[in-house]
Amino acid sequence: QVQLVESGGGLVQAGGSLRLSCAASGRTLSRYAMGWFRQAPGKEREFVATISWSGGRTYYADSVKGRFTISRDNAKSTVYLQMNSLKPEDTAVYYCAAMEAYYSSSYSYNYYEYEFWGQGTQVTVSS
Repeated sequence: QVQLVESGGGLVQAGGSLRLSCAASGRTLSRYAMGWFRQAPGKEREFVATISWSGGRTYYADSVKGRFTISRDNAKSTVYLQMNSLKPEDTAVYYCAAMEAYYSSSYSYNYYEYEFWGQGTQVTVSS
């Protein structure tokens, strides 16, 4: 069992930056691909970014490519999402998720492949 806790959300003006953290407990994250998803009010959950458990491969949604960066520190069992040039449309609850992966290069943008989820952290971007 993996417990995930997100932090770092908040209120920021458009153009600003935030860094989200996702700390894991219960098991080491070293065999888990990780993902960030978000859900805005009245909208479906949306993929944001994913990273393989080796950290060597990443993939982003087109809407955040070039602005967001996902990274991980397996020694600290923590995954990060650096968000720059934030826009009002980035406003959502952000969730991190863990997917056990056999291959170090595996990742996924499909929410249904992730087994463990955090409780979410609110990000609000004002115009």
